[in-house]
Amino acid sequence: MSEPTNEPGQRTGRRWNQGLRGVLWVCGAALAIHIIPLFLPRNMPEQELAIARATENVEGRLRFLVPLKHNDKATAADLRTAAELLREGAPAEAHDLALEAERRDPNALETQLLLARICDRERMSRCVEQSLGKAQKLAPADPRAELLRADLSEEKGDVEGATAALSRAYSRAPGDPLVGVRYGRLLSRMGRPEEALKVFTSLEGKLPAARLLVEQGLVLTKEGRSREAVRLLQQAVQKDPKLAEGHFQLGIAWFQLGNEDAAEEALRQADRLDISDTRALATLCTLQVKAGRLEGARQTRTDLERRFPQRMDAIREQCRLP
Repeated sequence: MSEPTNEPGQRTGRRWNQGLRGVLWVCGAALAIHIIPLFLPRNMPEQELAIARATENVEGRLRFLVPLKHNDKATAADLRTAAELLREGAPAEAHDLALEAERRDPNALETQLLLARICDRERMSRCVEQSLGKAQKLAPADPRAELLRADLSEEKGDVEGATAALSRAYSRAPGDPLVGVRYGRLLSRMGRPEEALKVFTSLEGKLPAARLLVEQGLVLTKEGRSREAVRLLQQAVQKDPKLAEGHFQLGIAWFQLGNEDAAEEALRQADRLDISDTRALATLCTLQVKAGRLEGARQTRTDLERRFPQRMDAIREQCRLP
């Protein structure tokens, strides 16, 4: 008599083997999708750029991007993209690609702006000025060259130079709210509040009214004109009750006036409107410490740490308890 077979066990084994083979097929197919393009003949810049974007290290990117300089199919835009991908880790190679982009399209403002950023990375100040000068000649009414000059000046701590550059950018695009807001903020930072307020007044109708009131309130708060600031910021949150930044700045202005309860109420409202931002409660914690409300500060910091455990060190740095 033959021994009985364990049919359920055999079926289970077969199903397991079939499942394993299926997983292996899926993995093999996925691997092929990623590897096969590397072995196919490539002469299209888009392919090289796509592979370079997926490559994390600079050394790997160089292999795909540097040859684009000699690829007749690469446009100036392709070469700028390649240079941008190399700008931080390989500025010399990025510079060569940008120069080739300039050769292929001498009238592209974007190429000169990119060259200026690359030259700044290489600490070649004369090259920066040459590129920005060319950019201004190519597009005299475009504010981007002066905005970049302002960026580079601020990075070096040259606030006066940045302010002068923003002044020129603002004169070229007086109706641009982004340029105007940045210029107004920098004027306020430089201790020129009346000029800042004048710039913000010129933006009426170009920015949401509540947002504009917040910007004006910020200037007044910085100058210690807290009562005027509170009035403007109250108008801002009345016009847009969901404007978290308005409630946040109102809380700071109330604290400057000595109204700690109103400050806490405004900051907590800002936190409720944007629960992803730690600033409102972190600021409240700091203000509570300044006011001697240490128990409240401990509770506020505990709430922050509970909600943002991944940012605990930063929170403790923002709100130091005695």
